[in-house]
Amino acid sequence: MLQRLFHYFSADLAVDLGTANTRIGVVGEGLVLDEPSVVAVAEGNGRVLSGGCAVGHMAKQMQGRTPESISVVRPLADGVVADFQLCEAMLRYFLHKAQPSGFRRKPRVLVAVPARITPVEKRAVFNSTQRAGARQVWLTTEAKAAAIGVGLPIAEPVASMVCDIGGGTTETAVLSLADTVSARSIRTGGDAMDQAIADYLRRHYSLRIGLPAAERLRIDLGSAYPLEEEQVEEISGVDMISGLPRKATVTSEEVRQALEDPLQRIVESIKSTLDGCSPDLAADLVDTGLVLCGGGSLLRRIDRFLGEQTGLPVRVASEPRAAVAQGMLICLEQFERWRPSLQSSDEDVY
Repeated sequence: MLQRLFHYFSADLAVDLGTANTRIGVVGEGLVLDEPSVVAVAEGNGRVLSGGCAVGHMAKQMQGRTPESISVVRPLADGVVADFQLCEAMLRYFLHKAQPSGFRRKPRVLVAVPARITPVEKRAVFNSTQRAGARQVWLTTEAKAAAIGVGLPIAEPVASMVCDIGGGTTETAVLSLADTVSARSIRTGGDAMDQAIADYLRRHYSLRIGLPAAERLRIDLGSAYPLEEEQVEEISGVDMISGLPRKATVTSEEVRQALEDPLQRIVESIKSTLDGCSPDLAADLVDTGLVLCGGGSLLRRIDRFLGEQTGLPVRVASEPRAAVAQGMLICLEQFERWRPSLQSSDEDVY
């Protein structure tokens, strides 16, 4: 009861501000929001449509089905703020929805960002979050939050390695003694995989499909390594020659072939991260291995594929999509322990 009363007056929120999805956790309550990072706007003035239908799940349902007067856009690209005003509007809606109803102080917010974010991009995250209603904002890296969230012993003198495959970016890091030893961030993730599938169908079938349809193919048929039983699915799109709707039959082998390029970029990023480690830390990883998280790690048999490519034991986290948010909640619950590794905004906003 006292804990609930404390959170009523002052909340600590963990915000995983992803290119594809935003997840928010509340200290003491866990993950309370998981919605697509999309906003519906009016074409004429670029303003967000009124009502809750303009943000998140409802806005994503409009994607590819809107009239010319409405556009469904992502305020973030490659893990960073692409449209300041739309990001602010989206965050304001999500922060309000994540908090219990009733009067309370503005929340303190911890946000996860890519490791290679620039100072200008950091300032955009600080400003957007503060203007959306946060009292104070801290930043942490996605890879460190993910490592904490999956339970890796990053505070110990042994190497821990995590690879967070998100919508816009893939973050790979080796951590030891509560700090990052080597890290890489590439702008390849689930979005790049979906685009690769759409490009493959355009080249080989002269069929144009939207990215939501490509995402469904990735989820239903996609794999990084041959399946025990390959699958087939029918996909609808627009014929690029006639301009008329038609269907095509696609196999899981073809989807896997389409994904070769983005998967290879992820492999190169992991190898580059390993190159930045000392021999002793690299030797630790032979035993501790690599942990995968993020929505992209749900691609079937990606652990087997990356294991063969890197020679490391590879496993997928038990809750890969929630790993970053869970790690940030742990940071907030053990705030004094992790505070030195967090970057704070310049001043409180009341």
